[in-house]
Amino acid sequence: MAPQSTAPIVLDPTGADHHGEHQQLRGHGSAVRVDVLGVSAWSVTDPALLKNLLTSPDVSKDARAHWPTFSEVVQTWPLALWVGVSNMFTAYGSDHRRLRRMIAPAFSARRVAELAGVVENIVTAILDDLDTLPAGETIELRERLAYPLPIAVIGHLMGVPADQRTGFRAVVDGVFDTTRSSDEQAANTARLYQALDGLIAAKRAEPGEDMTSLLIAARDDDGDGRGLSDAELRDTLLLMISAGYETTVNVIDQAISLLLTHPEQLAHVLAGRADWNDVVEETLRLEPAVKHLPMRFAVTDITLPDGQTIAQGEAILASYAAANRHPGWHGETADTFDISRVGKDHLAFGHGIHFCLGAPLARLEIATSLRLLFGRFPQLELAVPADQLRPLGSLISNGHQVLPVRLRPAAA
Repeated sequence: MAPQSTAPIVLDPTGADHHGEHQQLRGHGSAVRVDVLGVSAWSVTDPALLKNLLTSPDVSKDARAHWPTFSEVVQTWPLALWVGVSNMFTAYGSDHRRLRRMIAPAFSARRVAELAGVVENIVTAILDDLDTLPAGETIELRERLAYPLPIAVIGHLMGVPADQRTGFRAVVDGVFDTTRSSDEQAANTARLYQALDGLIAAKRAEPGEDMTSLLIAARDDDGDGRGLSDAELRDTLLLMISAGYETTVNVIDQAISLLLTHPEQLAHVLAGRADWNDVVEETLRLEPAVKHLPMRFAVTDITLPDGQTIAQGEAILASYAAANRHPGWHGETADTFDISRVGKDHLAFGHGIHFCLGAPLARLEIATSLRLLFGRFPQLELAVPADQLRPLGSLISNGHQVLPVRLRPAAA
């Protein structure tokens, strides 16, 4: 039996050494108490246990129903939005099934396939612009590629006008920033809802073929026939725009930096010994977009295999990044970037009924951007030493603050 931790491990809101922190969490067994910006939770890092909890009816995402301290915590917790929204992300039981049914058509295989050409055109236009830059010039590739592609794709899908996408980007970035105070986050949330309300009003006045218009008009054909409530509509749009944008930015960023710091792996792809999908899956395993996902709650007492008990009403933190590198899952090379790895299984998109609906679209965007980027600029290189790449200020998001590169070596 693993010993009970005497005090919670305080998670670093800046994410400065997340790999070291994840190793520390795994060292305490399958689950350990942590402090998440002042809130106590169980961090679960064992992949088998985590999968079990993610599919168990004894675990809920509905904080209002299953977190006794919800009303108190949301008054002051910087991550209140993560547990306070009314959408598929926080729904439990029949409510979750109803909301997922209504949203799933947006990410059907047919709709994603239709977006392939859109993604290709967006990336090509971005690279055409970059192609005009002189050899040897340093550019910030997170800003020039990793950001604009996902925000353009989700903007196209949701019908967000081009001149409003920068505004959405700013407030969505704030949702994932865990270095802000509760007052700063409350102000950011107010700006976010103002932007969402403006989008809804515009689409009600002039509906289109975009998903915002379709969700406004949607009715649950398999349930009671009603549509989304005003709160559900707002928060569903929040979920689709934020999850469809921020996470993809980070995986594009991480995939590029991993390939540039592992040239032998890049050589495998360029020589045809592996494909871009291999790169995508190994990146998702090694550096998932989300490190920790708040929050789930025990519906009843849950006894863990090591004898510890997660009591009814206690919070559970899905520590995906730590689980993905668990040596019990991926062996001694769990910390190694290896695109030829036989088993690339991971939890980057979650597991069970809350598995990310947007996973196929994210995979399409990442693979397309990598294929076209390195096809155009095979001599791409980092413009700073790898150890100078700084992580985002977040215990949730897993990306870099900036990604400076040179598209081509300086002319001789």
